[in-house]
Amino acid sequence: MITDLVLFFQLHITAYLTSIFILGLLIGSFLNVVIYRLPIMMQREWRSDCLDFLEQPLENRGENLNLIIPRSRCSKCGHAISALENIPILSYLALKGKCKACKTSISIQYPLIELLTGIISLVIGWHFGVSFQTLAGLFFSWCLIAASGIDLSHKLLPDNITLPLMWFGILLSFFNVFIDLETSVIGAIAGYLCLWSVFILFKLVTGKEGMGHGDFKLLAALGAWCGWKMLFVIVLTSSLVAAFIGILMIVLSKTERNTEIPFGPYLASAGWISFIFGPLLLNTYLNIF
Repeated sequence: MITDLVLFFQLHITAYLTSIFILGLLIGSFLNVVIYRLPIMMQREWRSDCLDFLEQPLENRGENLNLIIPRSRCSKCGHAISALENIPILSYLALKGKCKACKTSISIQYPLIELLTGIISLVIGWHFGVSFQTLAGLFFSWCLIAASGIDLSHKLLPDNITLPLMWFGILLSFFNVFIDLETSVIGAIAGYLCLWSVFILFKLVTGKEGMGHGDFKLLAALGAWCGWKMLFVIVLTSSLVAAFIGILMIVLSKTERNTEIPFGPYLASAGWISFIFGPLLLNTYLNIF
């Protein structure tokens, strides 16, 4: 059956790309759940661990919460969202961006994440074609979207995402899916040590922490997928974009100089672009410098 489906998609590229886009929209809806619930789940776990370490009685954490249950609901009135109200993008447009029950505005983040995931999935499907590389590339992309969304909201890059992403990238290199094992392992090691060294030097000079430890692990994951040669492209691209946006926000008086800016989304964006167009970007940078 899988062979027949692969053959069908190879013969009908339009159907293949349409399916990839729709799948991306559906996964984008799930990623919204991940972005919202995973930090809450982590905070509950940390609090439970702290109370256990202090030998204090555990608190009643209330309703059981994971990525599957309970059903999504309005944060204002508690209205349970039905299947018809949870169709990516279309439901948001039909409801005019408001809860069906209490008419509270729904964050624009939800349809934007869905649309972004759909478009990125479409690009991956188009770039790699009907192949196992597409499946792996989709997993890579979806993890980066979830990590970026959480970092933007909470200035946090969960180990639950970055570490499995790194190990899966190394696992794929055993079979030379994208790069060879040596390139992947060196990329993971160099990626971590690169930002860790910057972190240590900055702390020694200023006495402050310039970035979170999650950034080291995310760059290690990107190195495992893209290889050590792409680290230069990823770090340079993410730094230039982050500096530009940071300066622009200061000029527009949106932030102050001491405002913390999550670096994860810039790393993730640069890493994804390098994953697709890495050699072209590397040659461009080398020609410039």
